[in-house]
Amino acid sequence: MIGIIDYGAGNLHSVLKAIKQLGYETKLITKASDHTDEITKLILPGVGNAKVAMDVLDRSGLSDYLKERVSDGIPLLGICLGMQLLLEKSEEGNVDCLGFLKGSVPEFTDESEKIPHMGWNQVTDVQNHFLFENIPEETDFYFVHSYFAMPENREDILGETNYGINFASVIGNSQVMGVQFHPEKSGKYGIQLLDNYCKQGDK
Repeated sequence: MIGIIDYGAGNLHSVLKAIKQLGYETKLITKASDHTDEITKLILPGVGNAKVAMDVLDRSGLSDYLKERVSDGIPLLGICLGMQLLLEKSEEGNVDCLGFLKGSVPEFTDESEKIPHMGWNQVTDVQNHFLFENIPEETDFYFVHSYFAMPENREDILGETNYGINFASVIGNSQVMGVQFHPEKSGKYGIQLLDNYCKQGDK
């Protein structure tokens, strides 16, 4: 079962619909007591402001819930803002984030590119990660963001995209990972990426 963190993120229901269409059981997690032992993976969706999101996660106890579940070994996938929250700190509201991965989230400052970065752009798989299984190299995915992830450790960068600069568009490791783009809005290969995450370890 896939647990989806419900803290009011704008893309919550589109992510939920995509996972259900893939045939996986889902459960919305609005508080720690919603957890059941049947949940084998978690998804942290996200659209909006980092400080507002962290305030909601902290007040609801979901920050502690996520830290406990990750400590228990449950995989976690962050999407868009949900990916940025995996790092230690965001410049958006100067807020401390979940800190699963070392690094920060600065704002795009290259005046040669329109901000926010919105639309389709290529993602290059730099580590042959399982998220990219059955997805062609340099596939386009759909982005909407003004801030970007800057992991401290190069090994935490799984995919890169160019928008004035090269930035980390997929980050993480074998347990905690995030994608800056919206797979639920990225056609068949976005859905393939979600399937790759959901089925990993369940074969």
